[in-house]
Amino acid sequence: MAASPPLEPSRFRLSLLYAVVFVEIGIAMPFMPVWLAALGLDASVIGLLLALPIATRIVATAPLMSLIDRGVGARALLLAGSLALAGTYALMPAGAGIGWAALALLVVLNAVAGAPLVPSIDYLTLAAIRRRPQLDYARIRMSGSVAFLLANLAGGALLTAMGEALAVPLLLTGLALIASAVAFTSRSVAAPAPEHAEGMRPRLPPRLKLCIAAAAAIQASHAAIYAFGSIHWTAHGFSTATVGALWGVGVVAEIVLFACVARLPARWRTPFRYLALGGGAALVRALGMYALGDSLAALVGLQALHGLTFGATQLGAMAA
Repeated sequence: MAASPPLEPSRFRLSLLYAVVFVEIGIAMPFMPVWLAALGLDASVIGLLLALPIATRIVATAPLMSLIDRGVGARALLLAGSLALAGTYALMPAGAGIGWAALALLVVLNAVAGAPLVPSIDYLTLAAIRRRPQLDYARIRMSGSVAFLLANLAGGALLTAMGEALAVPLLLTGLALIASAVAFTSRSVAAPAPEHAEGMRPRLPPRLKLCIAAAAAIQASHAAIYAFGSIHWTAHGFSTATVGALWGVGVVAEIVLFACVARLPARWRTPFRYLALGGGAALVRALGMYALGDSLAALVGLQALHGLTFGATQLGAMAA
């Protein structure tokens, strides 16, 4: 009996995977710091709890993604990670009641669970593009940015209505469960197993190493905004709805870039050009936040630079 042909990955299914993962990130990134502040923790503990996921992902992402080389499917990583995320989010209120050390352990486990999610979808998307070159990475990835934006706006409104202590862990648990369901039903996006000689690992070209280093430096420049932007803005009297809108401004700019980048001249759509745009915008944004970080009008313009600091950097890394 002839084997059935493999299912072709669809743009819709890949876009949906980005959407369900990024809608959860769109709640966690701006509002988890607000939730921690609502628990009454001081800034040093909040800083530690927000630094732990970054350090954990640095350690955990490469080993988890290397499982793909050992035969574990990227979709399986997505499913397992999303289920583990739901469990850790659900336990966080109880962990906070026990003490910050218990909460820190859950934060680390949560970061391990979330580490392979976006890289796994990128892996599946790039594999699909190799099989179907007519697929457009920027347009597929844009769905994640749209989902992130909607989560920013809806999250700010829900926090205002429900209160941070209830809404944040409840929303994140439900969203992680939805992501696991989508991963489970997305069989068509499974990528072929990597092909390389037994015992041989491909060497990275020097230019690719430079692109990785540049992208890492630019993305690292977001750390202070991601960790303390929401807390800083609420401390200056901005409502949670306004904070959500400020995050949304950046994502709108990112969406516009992803939607329109194909119209740029081909000579501009190269890894180093993308990364130069991202790095220059990141420098302007960081200096502007330092000088004008309490002015709403200035913040709107500075947040709009996120379209380049993140969007152009992401496109540069993927192009490389």
